[in-house]
Amino acid sequence: MGAFIHAEYPVDSRDYTRAGEASADIKRKLKQLGVSSMVLRRVAVATYEVELNLVIHSMGGKLILDVDEKGVSLTSVDVGPGIPNIEMAMREGYSTADDEARAMGFGAGMGLPNMKRNADDFEIESEPGKGTRICMRFSLV
Repeated sequence: MGAFIHAEYPVDSRDYTRAGEASADIKRKLKQLGVSSMVLRRVAVATYEVELNLVIHSMGGKLILDVDEKGVSLTSVDVGPGIPNIEMAMREGYSTADDEARAMGFGAGMGLPNMKRNADDFEIESEPGKGTRICMRFSLV
């Protein structure tokens, strides 16, 4: 592939009107690079899930995309409120989404499990009151 990309996308808390814009742009960039459709789908699912989690659960944050010849890295960093119980949050169907998010069809409790399922490597760190950092890697080789 030979192309390298670094891009950062700010994501505002509760900004449902722009939710999905960053993930759509990332998908478009990767498609232009010729990333296989199988990898593209996995990255797109995980990226959309993490972006929506920033909108629904965080106090704002950013997505950081890095692409090199070996793979795609996506990092999500937010400024809080953090996840009190990561083990519980990783369970399918567990959700802390509010009524507003649920009324729009979000908050089914599949975000973190879908991210982990689609990424080749998945790491999550969170501290209540501080924020959450999620790092995902998708192999291109």
